[in-house]
Amino acid sequence: MTEQVKEALPAVRQSITVAASQSLAFEVFTRRLGEWWPREYSIGATEMADFVIQPRNGGRWYEVGVDGAECDTGRVTAYEPPDRLVLAWHLDGRWAFDPDPDHASEVEIRFIPEGDGRTRLELEHRHFERHGDGAYAVREAVASRGGWGHCFAAYDKLLSA
Repeated sequence: MTEQVKEALPAVRQSITVAASQSLAFEVFTRRLGEWWPREYSIGATEMADFVIQPRNGGRWYEVGVDGAECDTGRVTAYEPPDRLVLAWHLDGRWAFDPDPDHASEVEIRFIPEGDGRTRLELEHRHFERHGDGAYAVREAVASRGGWGHCFAAYDKLLSA
């Protein structure tokens, strides 16, 4: 059983402004995740072939290995194109899937039109304390230089190509 951390841990916030319309920014983030998600962040038993967000509330977000095996990351808790996406992050401090929704942190991404074909993405990853013993490890990893900022850079690179 995972022990719950008593205090709320600070949320991790990241933002990026991209040269894409709101609808394109949302589409690339959600429908083309496997094209921009860093391959070195694979959690499956084999190399990652794709990363999928099912486009609906209650859908899964999961990795597909080159062998076809699927490895869950979490669930889609809000799918509101082109404005907002909320994902339950079910990976614990060892990067293993924990199916218990009470142990999942939450990632919210808002897509805000900035005019002139630009969109600002504002990400908030929160409720790390739900990960229990792994809370600090998950928060430290996603807040680090190689965390969400690295993912946003890969996303921006695909959009700019």
